[in-house]
Amino acid sequence: MDVADEQRFREFVSARSPALMRLGFLLTGGDQHAAEDLVQAALAKLASRWRRVEAPEAYAKQIMYRQQISWWRASRRRGEVVQAAPPELADRDLNHQSELRMVLRSALARLTARQRTVLVLRYFEDLPEREVARALGCSVGTVRSTAHRSLARLREIAPELARELEVAQ
Repeated sequence: MDVADEQRFREFVSARSPALMRLGFLLTGGDQHAAEDLVQAALAKLASRWRRVEAPEAYAKQIMYRQQISWWRASRRRGEVVQAAPPELADRDLNHQSELRMVLRSALARLTARQRTVLVLRYFEDLPEREVARALGCSVGTVRSTAHRSLARLREIAPELARELEVAQ
């Protein structure tokens, strides 16, 4: 990478890191350290291919999706279940939006990695079902059924989100 390419890469990282961190945070179910690792891995791979990449943000996101899938497949083989500790909302004086974010974060952490990934790609990233299927290497029907079951599970885990989830469908 020459000096000009390095400068463009640094500008990209500076401008897009917050958005990539938000995506990483959602993909990992609220695990800050795992989100940082996910973003770092994506940026390292992006840097090595910087000259050949036409759409760097899309490429970085694709790397993040695939890396997260690799991690949850590996953790499934090891039998690990990663969950964030649910926050205690009862004693906090938070406004409605903050409470919803915290409840959603906790509820997302209780989903399987596959369910969480489908919901993040479909509703946060607003990808069409066909693109989600392509990114995850599964059929459109699998994406639809997983999204449906995941939303039902979220309603079960956090009934206070039901009204907000109705808007998502």
